[in-house]
Amino acid sequence: MTLPVPRPGLVIRYGFLWSHEAARGQTEAAKDRPCAVIVAVRKTPEGDLRTIVAPITHKPPDDPAASIELPAPLCRTLGLEGGRHWLRFDELNGFAWPGFDLRPLPGTEGQYDYGMLPRDLFETVRRAILQRQQAQRGTILPRD
Repeated sequence: MTLPVPRPGLVIRYGFLWSHEAARGQTEAAKDRPCAVIVAVRKTPEGDLRTIVAPITHKPPDDPAASIELPAPLCRTLGLEGGRHWLRFDELNGFAWPGFDLRPLPGTEGQYDYGMLPRDLFETVRRAILQRQQAQRGTILPRD
């Protein structure tokens, strides 16, 4: 088993905890899902890596400005299950890599990532998340 190197744009399988789940007192995610690594930076002299991820979901967003629909060809390339997928900007999880919630892809032994988002799509996502965070319209839920 080899863990991937977390880098911005990498899509991993992760036990993402939504803010409404945390508000109910849950400490574990209801399900594992694809998530895009948004930030991966060394934060301590010991080399601890801090990671922030954004969830990918089938559920259409209540606020269309809080997400971007992923193109169907990209979803197929990444191996995401059928149907439409949205990458959310408004809810993020932060954790020390690899954390307790990194999961292997279904049907695999030790593969944790689906692949990379295209650079231009990742830049669109990054800018949208920064705008939401600056406007204080986004949540980063610590998962350590």
